[in-house]
Amino acid sequence: MTLVRRHLLTGYALLAFGYLLLPIAVVILFSLNDPAGRFNYVWQGFTLDNWWNWDAVPGIRDSVVTSLEIAVLATIVATTLGTLIALAIVRHRFRGRGLTNMLVFLPMSTPEIVLGASLLTLFLQSRVATGFLTIFVAHVMFVVSYIVVTVKARLIGFDRHLEEAAMDLGANEWTTFRKVTLPLLAPAILSAALLGFALSLDDFVITYFVAGSETTYPLFVWGAARVAVPPQVNVVASAIFLIAILLMVANVLWQLRGERRRAGEGRP
Repeated sequence: MTLVRRHLLTGYALLAFGYLLLPIAVVILFSLNDPAGRFNYVWQGFTLDNWWNWDAVPGIRDSVVTSLEIAVLATIVATTLGTLIALAIVRHRFRGRGLTNMLVFLPMSTPEIVLGASLLTLFLQSRVATGFLTIFVAHVMFVVSYIVVTVKARLIGFDRHLEEAAMDLGANEWTTFRKVTLPLLAPAILSAALLGFALSLDDFVITYFVAGSETTYPLFVWGAARVAVPPQVNVVASAIFLIAILLMVANVLWQLRGERRRAGEGRP
């Protein structure tokens, strides 16, 4: 009985985690399916042809490339802006600081359908043609909030004495930021960037409103599902998931390595 009580919470957590991963396992499994018809819903047999010919479906390659381009550009811009905004909110006192802090959370708390409709209205009123540019602007707008929150959490627990020590030793503000502040913030910035990239790559609702004639991968899947569900859709989704897992594992290992190195340098 003691053994059961000791491992009950662990077993429950593993079951819950397995339940959450079950749909992803099904997606990966059916990426290896050889369906007889247009819909990849029933297991017919094992094949690797879907992975070798992942772009056999017309339009899927262009949609993946478009999604990746937008996600990369939006992540770079949003990470830069979000990091600077987080630094301003945490490190400085200025008029409108509370309002700025509140506005950062609005895109996170507002339903995506409201954001999408509002952005479409803004673009139409401004006579901006919807397409690649409007998708990019929309993604930066809602991704930057998540970047700010992630980096801000790291800044709140940041030890300012390290910066003060560097400046006492003769470093100016820019050198201190480049050699002390930025390296210590790098894991949080990278984590925020990975989160922003995933959110941008995955977004459907806001993109649907502002896409115009452009087709991202989520829009391609939605359009294709009305007439067919080719296994290549599962292939691309599985590849994105596996790459994301590898990047997250690499980020965690990098953080652990940095912690061990700092602990070693701190030994007498």
